[in-house]
Amino acid sequence: MIDLNADLGEGFGRWQLTDDERLLSVVTSANVACGFHAGDAATMRRVCALAAERGVRIGAQVSYRDLAGFGRRSMDVPPAELAAEVAYQIGALEVFARAAGSRVSYVKPHGALYNRVVHDERQAEAVVDGVLLADAALPVLGLPGSRLLEVAEKAGLPAVTEAFADRAYTEEGTLVPRGEDGAVVTDPDGVVERSVGLARFGVVTAHSGREISVRARSLCLHGDTPGAVGLARRVRAALEAAGIHVEAFA
Repeated sequence: MIDLNADLGEGFGRWQLTDDERLLSVVTSANVACGFHAGDAATMRRVCALAAERGVRIGAQVSYRDLAGFGRRSMDVPPAELAAEVAYQIGALEVFARAAGSRVSYVKPHGALYNRVVHDERQAEAVVDGVLLADAALPVLGLPGSRLLEVAEKAGLPAVTEAFADRAYTEEGTLVPRGEDGAVVTDPDGVVERSVGLARFGVVTAHSGREISVRARSLCLHGDTPGAVGLARRVRAALEAAGIHVEAFA
């Protein structure tokens, strides 16, 4: 059993990056941008309505306040401020989720914040404090072995592990930084093969060529890659053909 999630609503105003409507026919969970790295009120409302209509779970994809850098620039935000901004983003999305007859079902950090809370305990604690402020029962989605999931569990929040079929891994189980060669897996056949391997066996080949263990309940499919919809459909079909049940975790 595995969940398929994708980053959606990553546009702003007239500019759209992701094919939200078609991806929502494939995935089971939608990580919706909450306005800090991408997204705006109208986009959030539209994506929530589409997700609710299709029975897809709505997740708040929270980020550093970094529209210009798409949330991919690390920032030293004071913990109290970061906690408030995380809660603010969740609350904004919750309005549109409820208006659509659904709710925010989980929280996932984005970009630089996602990578920062793998190791930085203070920033991880700030994210968890923000989640608790918004809703003390929300699951948190993150990298296996991360400080974020460790802190979330200690705080009594459900900690959900996530894997990436289209991102390269280090031998330590972290993601290869996007600025390095080969950080993103671009071969569609390779992405499909890695997806099945992660879901069935909990293993993936690291950047070094060594096989490592990555146990995850959810698999992320990036919506901003070329051919994202077709690739997502191939991944889901391959998973189901391998006898893996695709189902939301929340």
